[in-house]
Amino acid sequence: MSSLFNFNAPPEHYAVLGNPITHSKSPRIHAMFAKQTGQRIVYSAIQVDHGGFQQAVGNFQASGGKGLNVTVPFKREAWELVNDRSARAQNAGAVNTIVMRADSILFGDNTDGAGLLRDLRGNFAAEISGQRVLILGAGGAVRGVLQPLLEEQPALLVIANRTADRAAALAQEFATLGPVTGCGFDALFRKQFDLVINGTSASLQGDLPPLPDDLLTPGALCYDLMYSAQHTVFMRWAEQHGAGQVEDGLGMLVEQAAEAFYIWRGVRPQTAPVITQLRAELAKTT
Repeated sequence: MSSLFNFNAPPEHYAVLGNPITHSKSPRIHAMFAKQTGQRIVYSAIQVDHGGFQQAVGNFQASGGKGLNVTVPFKREAWELVNDRSARAQNAGAVNTIVMRADSILFGDNTDGAGLLRDLRGNFAAEISGQRVLILGAGGAVRGVLQPLLEEQPALLVIANRTADRAAALAQEFATLGPVTGCGFDALFRKQFDLVINGTSASLQGDLPPLPDDLLTPGALCYDLMYSAQHTVFMRWAEQHGAGQVEDGLGMLVEQAAEAFYIWRGVRPQTAPVITQLRAELAKTT
């Protein structure tokens, strides 16, 4: 861990790699974390051409970089590239945080699930244990949060996807961790859930899966892993169908970044003021 308030030392370098990357909030988030905790870092956003991820990581490491965040579409490639992985990264099949160790070892972690849980439990006081949980989608975003959710011991976790076989296959991979099943959207009729998480990016394009009107239990929490200045189509659907609470994924973004910051620096920043600031900045874009 780098010492606090050691302003004589040169700043250490971190970055996020992705494509596209111009709209990434990670540099802003980590700058606020660094200011808040007195850490001397430089954090940049680097767009990587398709096919150039391994070289970009190597170049950053050779330049003395200490750590990387990885976003779409390179999380799986990062998982394959690192020399060692955390258990949660191993299960997620994706890496979004890389630690560049002094022995040149690349250590990969995945903070997405931890970020989701910290947002749900810490910011919204959501109870997952004993609850009926539904996740929409079966892509990488969903895969990354399954282990942490199952560790909370829900009564049931259902993965619903347009392609039922894909949802069933994903559920089977995690079956040893808890009561998880996969199905198509048509199998949701006459079923109800206490927590519904939208893991489909199509929500931002106004696309909504065919969900039954009576999907939600009274007071259900609906959570979209995506976020935008306006409510997503999933969030609007939830409000119209009696959800007790409707939230987006901005808090998860900040919380997963805080987990990465802690992994790199050994200091856990306060997330609430950062979420508040980003929310205010988002509101100005509407």
